[in-house]
Amino acid sequence: MAKPNKKEKNLPSGPGEKGWQAHKSSSTRQQILDAAVQCIVKIGYANTTTMMIAKEAGLSRGATLHHFPSKLDIIKATVDFLYEKRIRAFRRSGRELPQDTDRVKMAVDAYWEHVNHPLFVAFFELSVAARHDEELRKILIPAQQKFDKEWYLTAREVFPEWTDEEAFNLALSLSQKLLEGIAISHLMHPRDNDQGQLLEFLEGQIRALLKG
Repeated sequence: MAKPNKKEKNLPSGPGEKGWQAHKSSSTRQQILDAAVQCIVKIGYANTTTMMIAKEAGLSRGATLHHFPSKLDIIKATVDFLYEKRIRAFRRSGRELPQDTDRVKMAVDAYWEHVNHPLFVAFFELSVAARHDEELRKILIPAQQKFDKEWYLTAREVFPEWTDEEAFNLALSLSQKLLEGIAISHLMHPRDNDQGQLLEFLEGQIRALLKG
């Protein structure tokens, strides 16, 4: 059998191989971002290092730094990843609400489930850390603004019957702040079991605003 000449050995890789390499790179980046979220949830932002993220991802520190040169680069990508997943989850849960059911209760339950997900825990941990971290705060603020805008637009689609914009905005703000506040409280006091009453109270307030 004839041996390939040097020119043949040095031919550029075909599109199939390039596509595989791009897929592998994307998969590794996703692996790093998932690991970063896990680290933030498990040990907190302050204790999360590139070494810890690499270990959680099952990669070498060098491989991790190849994709993200610094911890801040990982965190920036992680924040984008977190908010995109939160937005997609909220859109999906909102648009799946049936028209012939108690959609107020289902919407409250859907957001309650949302704020009890590890993604929200990671978001909360980053928000607390951003109080004393200017670089992190600059990353979080635009991401939060984007989420709030998408959340508002999706809620508008889910509840087109709301004609009183002031009441709608109040119901939305009350829902977000109360449910997120309860979820945060449960992080500190996991044995508290008052969420059922609080969710019912919120549903009653939303219905009152809707009728008004």
